[in-house]
Amino acid sequence: MSRLLIVHHAPTPTVRRLADAVVAGGNDDAIEGVEVVVREALEADADDVLGADGYVLGTPANFGYMSGALKHFFDTIFLQAGGALGEDGSASGGPEARKPFGLWVHGRYDTTGAVRSVESIVQALGWTQSAEVLEVLGDVGDAEAEQAHELGATLAALLMD
Repeated sequence: MSRLLIVHHAPTPTVRRLADAVVAGGNDDAIEGVEVVVREALEADADDVLGADGYVLGTPANFGYMSGALKHFFDTIFLQAGGALGEDGSASGGPEARKPFGLWVHGRYDTTGAVRSVESIVQALGWTQSAEVLEVLGDVGDAEAEQAHELGATLAALLMD
């Protein structure tokens, strides 16, 4: 059975709605043969990453960057999960290379810096972006929750046996 790891930091009801929708999408009844594992960013570890076949990451945009909790996740797992930098400082992914990932980011005014920061770290892990980044500004309505559901379902569907 394939495993989809969802790692997120959802400290507010607005951001939690996105996280819940992504999880629901990953667990959609149409998806078979995929176990969905959900971890808060401060609780996820390298074993979670190494045991997964694909990933969905979620974070609020905080001061133009990903949340401190998601950054802590990356700091904690980076080397154990195969993150690597070449001699010139460029990304060179390790054994987890080519595993699919998706990302959602919520911000009040802007998500650009948060998206860029996550993408730069994920590039050094060698993961493959397999869905368009879901960037949500302001309130999370039904349309945004549906997009988050679709993101979770898309990544899970990619892992179906």
